[in-house]
Amino acid sequence: MNIFERLPQESARDYAFRILKENIVSLELKPGTLISENELALELGLSRTPVREAIIDLAKVSIIKTIPQRGSYVSLIDPKMVEESRFLRRVLDKAVIEVACESADANVINELEENVHLQEFYLERNDIEKILTLDNQFHKLIYTAAGKDIIYDMRDSVMIHFDRVRSLSAETVKDFKIVKDHREMLDAIIAHDAYSAVNLVDKHLNRYKFDEAQIRAESPEYFE
Repeated sequence: MNIFERLPQESARDYAFRILKENIVSLELKPGTLISENELALELGLSRTPVREAIIDLAKVSIIKTIPQRGSYVSLIDPKMVEESRFLRRVLDKAVIEVACESADANVINELEENVHLQEFYLERNDIEKILTLDNQFHKLIYTAAGKDIIYDMRDSVMIHFDRVRSLSAETVKDFKIVKDHREMLDAIIAHDAYSAVNLVDKHLNRYKFDEAQIRAESPEYFE
């Protein structure tokens, strides 16, 4: 499991939540993996209480399943939860990029340009992990450009269901049309072309549907 530094002023509970979430999304903690409160608390240098609270928070969004007398497990992938989280993201991202086309300032445009340039750099090196990290940062910057950072934070937990399938898709299908999608989205934002930007988001978030059969065929043990 990947352990990252605790952020300044980050509570113990939030730190445990972030570490669990990022490892679940990256598939370091694969669907069906048993989570030990004691081991995780030891690895993070925390007491069991914030770790238990983080597990409860993730159980509320059905990404961890707790079975009495047996323990807590990373939930298997539930296609219904994936589809509902994808639907929510599709609705929000389309609305937000439309606003970003009107309101993005030069500073955010420069950050988006740097982000996409790095995606293209890592695409040449087939660095999946870096591309997925930059992918998340790219979409967060669009919310920032639209002045919707709070909405981004609110949608974040539910997106775990969709985000770990994105990770699985990247590992299984190895199709990085998403980088081209991001370049085209940025061009649309720069051109203030809301119509094209919204359609590009639609295409971008529909890619999982094209990959689903192959993902299921290669990793059936991850699905309910």
